Amino acid sequence: MDWQNLFLTNTGRLDRQPWWIGSVIIFLISLIARIVIHIVFGHGNSLGHVLDAIIGLVLLYPAVNIGIKRFHDRDKSGWWVLIAFVPIIGWIWYVVECGFLPGTDGPNRFDPT
Repeated sequence: MDWQNLFLTNTGRLDRQPWWIGSVIIFLISLIARIVIHIVFGHGNSLGHVLDAIIGLVLLYPAVNIGIKRFHDRDKSGWWVLIAFVPIIGWIWYVVECGFLPGTDGPNRFDPT
């Protein structure tokens, strides 16, 4: 698996398994970073909150990229990744759409080869 392509590009398609792997990796990095921030800075520290926000923004980039490629595999526009930002229902729909529904068999408009 090409990790750089997985996380840093938003072109092409992505099957369910690499989407799950990428999502779990991003979640674990976020979880570990937040635990470390909490241990180092304690609860309620402003610098800890700022670092937490920065890490969240940095991890948003690869998370959006894998979502876009997963929607491409479903022959849908990458803009559908924005549905994940709708509280509760949007996130559930995003996980079902990307994590459980199969992609398009054969070529589609996002990967004609």
